[in-house]
Amino acid sequence: MAKSKSIFRCRACGGAQSKWMGKCPDCGTWDALEEEQSSKGATQDRQKGLVEGWRSSDEPDPQDLVEALPIPEIPAEINDETRKRCGLNELDRVLGGGLVPGSAVLVGGEPGIGKSTLMLQLAGGLARGGSRVLYVSSEESAQQVRLRAERLAVADLDSLLVLADTNLNRIVEQSRKALPDVLVIDSIQMVYRGDMDAPPGTITQLRRCASDLVYLAKASGIAVIMVGHVTKDGQLAGPRLLEHVVDAVISFEGDRTHAHRVVRAIKNRFGTTLEVGLFEMTGTGLNERDAGLLIEARGEPRPGSVVCPVMTGTRAMMVELQALTATGFLGAAKRKASGVDSSRLAMLVAILEQHAGMRLADRDLFASAVGGVRVSEPAGDLALLLALAGAERRKAIPPATCAVGEVGLGGEIRGVTHLEQRLREAARRGFTRAIVAREPDGKPPRVTVDGLELAPVREVAHVLEELT
Repeated sequence: MAKSKSIFRCRACGGAQSKWMGKCPDCGTWDALEEEQSSKGATQDRQKGLVEGWRSSDEPDPQDLVEALPIPEIPAEINDETRKRCGLNELDRVLGGGLVPGSAVLVGGEPGIGKSTLMLQLAGGLARGGSRVLYVSSEESAQQVRLRAERLAVADLDSLLVLADTNLNRIVEQSRKALPDVLVIDSIQMVYRGDMDAPPGTITQLRRCASDLVYLAKASGIAVIMVGHVTKDGQLAGPRLLEHVVDAVISFEGDRTHAHRVVRAIKNRFGTTLEVGLFEMTGTGLNERDAGLLIEARGEPRPGSVVCPVMTGTRAMMVELQALTATGFLGAAKRKASGVDSSRLAMLVAILEQHAGMRLADRDLFASAVGGVRVSEPAGDLALLLALAGAERRKAIPPATCAVGEVGLGGEIRGVTHLEQRLREAARRGFTRAIVAREPDGKPPRVTVDGLELAPVREVAHVLEELT
């Protein structure tokens, strides 16, 4: 009989230690070591039994067929035709064009944000597209899933199968019988293996069940989607090993008090991590917001509010940047940023003090990007600088005007990439004027967009003249 011993594994980095310590010596995380049992002499590959149902006894072991191949001889099996469309264009955009067969995707989000709604709509879209989907609910009963499916209008799909179970062995057996194209696990925290002496949700169960499901996806060609919980600081619960073994990590974000939801990729082996998907939570599920945040050039301009066309992956979106200044104390002034880089905010404040003669050292400054979108590219510097100056001077830019450009430490305004695409999106949203940077030779940008007037600027002093 194999002997068992106790080891202590870090839930942050997955490192194993022989005894408990307050601080993990590998990653430095405090109070992260949890006890688990390990067996000595266990040489049998228990993962291998998960895929025995997909090959007959007379077929050779796939491990015996593995050999090194030159790169030109490796078949390219992933393309736009092999990807499975989810029926949600915003989610397909984030995934890189759709689900890849045999991939493992981890979806995380705060409790009550709408992860189950998103997964059931995804399963319904796949089923309508001709894919066979097995939806495993480990937290709700089958009756509760049906009630949600009726609300989302996906209850009449015969190719959408629902299983309410938490035992991994039974889940794998049902997958072997149903042979689905996509397997959805909602959620991985409640799934457990019966042969392990650990309760569901512990590091031991999470790591083992996730590894088994990833192995199942690679061996069977089933696309596996796992829903994971997040901790109070917004990180995915469980060991970081979960993020390493899966092919894509998708974050579902938003405020439960507002309707907007944002889907972004933290990791994606089959696409970019720059794309974002926009949704709106309604009584009948999530509605796509394929037109961005639907910011139109209407209404009276407000001091401290400037719209900027920012690039999120392959598309431009009009994002409103807001700033507020208030009376503070010299030496203890606040600098708070939400959706924008706090270091760039501090840099723009220094530029305004040095090159525009504005005194902001004793002012509390607050800046945010409206709608839950994070603006991290330098192209938003000019709009944020105008918002800060407008909030301080109580002045606004002219109506139907947007701004895009990078601000240098010398007070110069620099050009940005994809300018024509940004300006075309601004014109489509109804903007008639755009504040942009001049070319290095001092000439206006060589970009022409019908219905959009360009206002080239070169220095911060010229920029502040736009405030009226």
